[in-house]
This record gives sequence, structure tokens and C-alpha cells, in this order.
Amino acid sequence: MDIEKLKEIIIEGESSTVEFKRKVTTAEKIAKELCAFANTKGGYLIIGIDDDRKVVGVDSEKSEIDIIEIACQFTIYPPITPKSIEVVNYNKKDIIVVEIEESNNKPHTIEGVDEKGRTRRFAYIRIGEKSVVASKEMKRLLSGLNANSKPMKIYIGEQEKRLFAYLEKHEKITVREFAKLVNISERRASAVLVKLVRVGVLQIFTDMNNDYFGLA
Repeated sequence: MDIEKLKEIIIEGESSTVEFKRKVTTAEKIAKELCAFANTKGGYLIIGIDDDRKVVGVDSEKSEIDIIEIACQFTIYPPITPKSIEVVNYNKKDIIVVEIEESNNKPHTIEGVDEKGRTRRFAYIRIGEKSVVASKEMKRLLSGLNANSKPMKIYIGEQEKRLFAYLEKHEKITVREFAKLVNISERRASAVLVKLVRVGVLQIFTDMNNDYFGLA
């Protein structure tokens, strides 16, 4: 990476496409950042930089790169391949710059344990400076928005018309609110909303706690 570009990234700080790490200790700890970038818009993982943008460098480039490659190939499913992994000398310290492209094979997931102690796979997405667990709806959308996904057609019926009328007044709606509005199950409501996003009629907005749907 060009030194001037790297300097600019460090000055601007962490964002939806930039994550700083002082060091990498395990594949599991770094995997969610790599997974989130692949599931969202791609980005840079820069190792050897503190959250306050202080350049601290890395002690062993090889061991840290080995952990990154293990995370990409064996911790994330399906595996991802970084666009590049570079060691850059910046302010007389070596730092590692990992570039991850947005994937065409989403959603990428990581195995974990849920609140009930069950083992399952979690997808992560990037929201601002954080990598967060994707909702069920977002996971479906990640799959549907891949370049090789089949085009969809949708029928606009009474439920959809009531939804549009509601959104013209209230601007946004959750899965639970839509299910209650048209008296259907949340599972069915989720499927309808996801289809409408996929065909470009709705948008999905995600914060740390919930997903909201609004007119596109």
C-alpha cells in the first residue's frame, strides 16, 4: 500500500471499512472482523495500530500473518481469501495491512455458541466502527444479494399494499410490527420483507439492536 494512502487511513481512524488492532493473538478473535468486511463492503484490517491511532508496530510479522491466514481458511465458512496482505514500514515500525474485498459468496459465518448454549454459525456485518452479528433477515439478504443469485419476482397483494400504506405514514417498520399489522407469523413477515428488499422495493436499515425496513 502507498504510504500516503496508509497515512490518510490512519488519520481518518476506524470506520465501516477500517479496523485497527494492536496485535493478533488468535484466529478466533480476528475472524469476526475479516468475516464482517467480506459480508459488507470490504475493508482494511491494520495490525500494529492502537485504537487511538498510535503506531506500535508488530513483533513478529510471520506469526501474525499465519494467524490471519488460519482465520481466513479454517475459522470462517466458507473460507475467504484476502486481496492482499502487506507488511509496511511506517514511522520506522512494521505494520500489517490486510485488504478484504466484498465477497460474492455471502454470508460468511463463524461457529459460536448462542445464549442457550447451542452451537451455531453466526454471520457478522460491519456497522460503523463495529462488527456485529447479522440478523436472520440480514443473512438471507446477504445470500440473495450475491452476484450469482437468481433474479426474483414478487406478487404485490393486500399484505404488501397495507405495508406500503403504513410506511408512507411511519417511514419504517420491523418484522414484528409488520407481522402484527397484517396478522401473519413473524417468519412469514420476515420472508415478505426480505423479498421486497431483494427486488429493490424496500431498504433494510440496521443498528446495534434491530433491523428496520423502509421504502427504497
